[in-house]
Amino acid sequence: MFTQINSVGLFGMNAFPVTTEINAYKGLSDFQIVGLADASVQESKQRIFGALANARIKIENKTMVINLTPASVKKAGSSYDLAILTAMLVTQADIAVDLKRAAFFGEVSLGGGVNGVRGALSMAIEARKSGCDELFLPYENAAEASVVAGLKVYGVSNVIQLYEHLSGKALLNPQSPYVPEKGTYQDLADFADVKGQENVKLALTIAAAGFHNVLMIGTPGTGKSMLAKRLPSVLPAMTFDESIETTQIHSVAGILDKNAPLVVNRPFRPVSHTASAAGLCGGSGIPRPGEISLAHNGVLFLDELPEFERRTLETLRQPVEDGEIVISRANGSVRYPCNFMLVAAMNPCPCGNFGHTTKQCVCSPMAVTRYLAKISQPVLDRIDIQIEVNPISYNEISNTEKGESSAAIREKVEKARLIQKERYRGVKGIRSNSEIPSSILGEVCVLEDAAKDLIRNVFDKLGMSARAYDRILKVARTAADLDDCPLIKKKHVSQAISYRSLDRKYWGN
Repeated sequence: MFTQINSVGLFGMNAFPVTTEINAYKGLSDFQIVGLADASVQESKQRIFGALANARIKIENKTMVINLTPASVKKAGSSYDLAILTAMLVTQADIAVDLKRAAFFGEVSLGGGVNGVRGALSMAIEARKSGCDELFLPYENAAEASVVAGLKVYGVSNVIQLYEHLSGKALLNPQSPYVPEKGTYQDLADFADVKGQENVKLALTIAAAGFHNVLMIGTPGTGKSMLAKRLPSVLPAMTFDESIETTQIHSVAGILDKNAPLVVNRPFRPVSHTASAAGLCGGSGIPRPGEISLAHNGVLFLDELPEFERRTLETLRQPVEDGEIVISRANGSVRYPCNFMLVAAMNPCPCGNFGHTTKQCVCSPMAVTRYLAKISQPVLDRIDIQIEVNPISYNEISNTEKGESSAAIREKVEKARLIQKERYRGVKGIRSNSEIPSSILGEVCVLEDAAKDLIRNVFDKLGMSARAYDRILKVARTAADLDDCPLIKKKHVSQAISYRSLDRKYWGN
């Protein structure tokens, strides 16, 4: 007997349709899997027969050949178990339901249970694209997959449930579509707790409004990490599309919260300077997402920036520019989105006191130069806003009055984002000012005459790169949006230029 069951494969975050074909005929008991299946797929024989035995479902002794098509694409992982088991049941029993437009994936345990798998949302989306309108998958993945419109999702806890459903003895109830709660800011740290640093708060407000990258330089104890950790509290709420994108990445990485299967809060990923290039960008045999992809649509925080290996920092150049990363391996390439807001913090020298008004720096000039040289000019060029975080005075730290709250700052940011949303309506791939392509930069960044004169003089005097010029215009555009000004004024350009001066102060000599 020959039958076909629809399934879905996954390589990285790339899902692809797979058809599980089975040919079962009388003869010696044999079980073979073909179709470029790796060891983890071949081991499904032991899992499936163990599950059937413990579920007390009898299978006739037959010769079975299972083919996973397309045979030219390598299959890896345990998610094909459920499709193979279903195909075996179809050849052995009277099936009461139509499975032509149904897809199956999930891992089967020896005890007869069905275990969850990674990347369920990506596979569910692919199943719907392939024309399936029913999906059978592990119960713990059901809520995650139920957000896909037009797909009836059945969560399967064990093999007996599946067998009884297929034979019509006890039908499974479809999973109710998961409705996520709106993102909450209640548990986030508030900017109102930060004493002083008003100029830094303004810079971070502009960064949040335009999704610009930020570098904070200052001596230890000035509040750089404290400020960075409060950025998520002023970022606008995630859209549904952003939640789906972010959830897909977290699902593939295996860090999705089972109780909240859709990510609704913007990620904040603090990374230690001990992280490797693979840990930051992703890797392994079947490439998994790194920290930059896990921070997609959120914030990637790199503290003690010069303490990172230079090679690790250099790997950020292309992802920061393109908003995605391609990881290539011998058996294929994986593309992960990584449109994140880079926030970095650093001391000005190894001891941290270089430039301090009262403390003395004990580092030699050569030591300071070597320390700063760990960050290359191409990396600096990709950071839109560079701000110095100075020590606060006694009057500022002893002041009992609360500063501007995150809620008030977020209101300004959201208004600026609404302006950008209207501006880029109909333009694919642009959601904020930081993503403006060079092709339309002159069209959306219109300057008044005084602003043109200022940027012309500064460009010639400082010998800016074309990338630095573009990023100054983007930051100026965001500053103007916060002031609700269609035309970029001189003060906005001056503000944006001031945020590009630290690379010349610290790295210029």
